Amino acid sequence: MTASAKFTLVYTSSPELDFVHPPPSTKLGFAKFRTTSIGYQRNMTSISKNLAPIKAMEGSRMQSYVEVKPNGHAVTNDSNGSILHKSLANGMESENIVWHKSSVDKIDRQELLQQKGCVLWITGLSGSGKSTVACALTGALHARGKLTYILDGDNVRHGLNRDLTFKSEDRAENIRRVGEVAKLFADAGVICIASVISPYRKDRAACRSILPDGDFIEVFMDIPLCVCEARDPKGLYKLARAGKIKGFTGIDDPYEAPLNSEIVLRQEGEVCPSPETMAEKVISYLEEKGYLQA
Repeated sequence: MTASAKFTLVYTSSPELDFVHPPPSTKLGFAKFRTTSIGYQRNMTSISKNLAPIKAMEGSRMQSYVEVKPNGHAVTNDSNGSILHKSLANGMESENIVWHKSSVDKIDRQELLQQKGCVLWITGLSGSGKSTVACALTGALHARGKLTYILDGDNVRHGLNRDLTFKSEDRAENIRRVGEVAKLFADAGVICIASVISPYRKDRAACRSILPDGDFIEVFMDIPLCVCEARDPKGLYKLARAGKIKGFTGIDDPYEAPLNSEIVLRQEGEVCPSPETMAEKVISYLEEKGYLQA
C-alpha cells in the first residue's frame, strides 16, 4: 500500500507511546508500544480500585425514583442520603441529577448574617409603587445592618431575561426565573426583594411552592388602576390606551389580585402613605416573624 504523501505520526494520548517514523519500505508510520512497566501497572490498578466505589454509588442512585410535583420539579432521597431532582420544565425531562450538598448550609449563612433569608414578593400594577417601596425597604433594612437584594422586573429583563418577550408564555417564564433566583438569594441568607408585576396567581403560587413554608412573603400593592394610570411614570398607560402596546396589564390584559397576601399596602382614602411608611409596615412584619435575627 502506498500513500500520496509522507507522514510522521505522533501519539500523545499516553506516555507509553514512542514517536513514530515511517519505515523505509512504506509511506505510512506505525506506532511502537513499549512494554508497560511494573510501576505503571500498579498505578492503573490503584486507580481502578479507587473508581470502583464511585461507580457502585452512581449505580445505586440510578435505581432511585422521584415524585413529580405540580411545579415541574420533584425531590426525593436515595439510599445514600443524597437528593435527586427531576425537572420537567418546558416539557424537557432531566433525570438522575444529584444535588451536591455543601458543608456550609443556610443556617450557617444566616448565623453569619444575623438574619433569616426570605423572599419579599412585591406584586401590583405598573405604577403602583413597587420599585419605589422596594428601594425604601432595602434602604431601611440596610440602615439596620441587614443584607438585602432587589430583583426588579425591568432590571432582570436587561440581562437574565433579555431573551423573553411579553407574550403569556414568556411572562410565565420570566416569573419562573425570577422565582428561582430569589430562592437562591434566600438560601444564601439574604432578604431578597422581588419587585415584579407578576399578574397571574398561578405564577406567583409556583414561586411560593419552591420555597420553605413562610419564606415567601407576598406584598400586594393594592393601588387602584385610576391612580396608577394617573401617575404613569413610564408613559406606558398612554401608549396602551393609544393601542401602541398590546397585552398591557390592567388595560387589555388582566391582573389577578392576590387573595391571601401576607402584607397588603393600600391607599388610605385619597391619601397614599409614603414609601417609607409602607416599608416600615413590611419591616414590622419581618420583626414579628423573626426574620431580622438568626
